[in-house]
Amino acid sequence: MVESSYSVKGLEVEDIGQGFENREFVAAGGLMSYGGSLPDAYRLAGVYAARILKGEKPSELPVQQFTKVQMFLNLKTAKALGTVPLPLLARADEVIE
Repeated sequence: MVESSYSVKGLEVEDIGQGFENREFVAAGGLMSYGGSLPDAYRLAGVYAARILKGEKPSELPVQQFTKVQMFLNLKTAKALGTVPLPLLARADEVIE
């Protein structure tokens, strides 16, 4: 993903840790991401579209939120910024080295 690598490279110069919305930014060097699963969001959007195509009114469909939230942490970036709190490492769904 080109955009994520450009966004993250600017932060490396400034020694700033930042949270992102998905794993791709963390894999490109960002500190962490915390949010809902994108594949789950796409699946849910497909379910909504199917219900609408079958005749249900969009205004009558329930609002739904993510049921699973994921945290990704880039260990190399975290170490470069200083110490890494152990509770944060324990909470991460995936630690990228």
